[in-house]
Amino acid sequence: MKQSPLSPVSCPRSSRTSDLRPRTSGFTLVEILVVIAIISLLAGVVLLNIAPQIGMGSQAAAKAQIQVLSSAATTYRMAHGRYPTQQQGLEALVRKPAQEPIPENYPDSGYLSGRTVPTDPWKNAYIYLCPGRQNEPFEILSYGADNEPGGSGADADVSSSFVD
Repeated sequence: MKQSPLSPVSCPRSSRTSDLRPRTSGFTLVEILVVIAIISLLAGVVLLNIAPQIGMGSQAAAKAQIQVLSSAATTYRMAHGRYPTQQQGLEALVRKPAQEPIPENYPDSGYLSGRTVPTDPWKNAYIYLCPGRQNEPFEILSYGADNEPGGSGADADVSSSFVD
């Protein structure tokens, strides 16, 4: 019996099995896992280097806000002959105080734009002391990221006493 050239018996075994497997191109699972591990490692290194800079950016924002609040308090003093009392607080910069001494000729727009006292970059209220702790007429401060006195880095206090 003569076999046809297309018969499976006439084909060598290795070519017959390779024809049955689908031909695919791409990456193996191990290669994909290695790439994911490398990307994760690089992302971790980048985050470790960027995280402290984010905290320092918040410190700079707090210093800028404290300078604006200090300027508004000084403008209040120039208009009324005194700084707001500690009881009146920073709210006296955005609306006419209800506590004595009540200033005359208080401007409708207040002394801060936006008609609200901003919170610090960590969403905490600024602290207003009158008189200040360093023999200043007043002090405006934020306790930093941890909202506790003292600290370093992002947790460091920001005060009008130390703002240039």
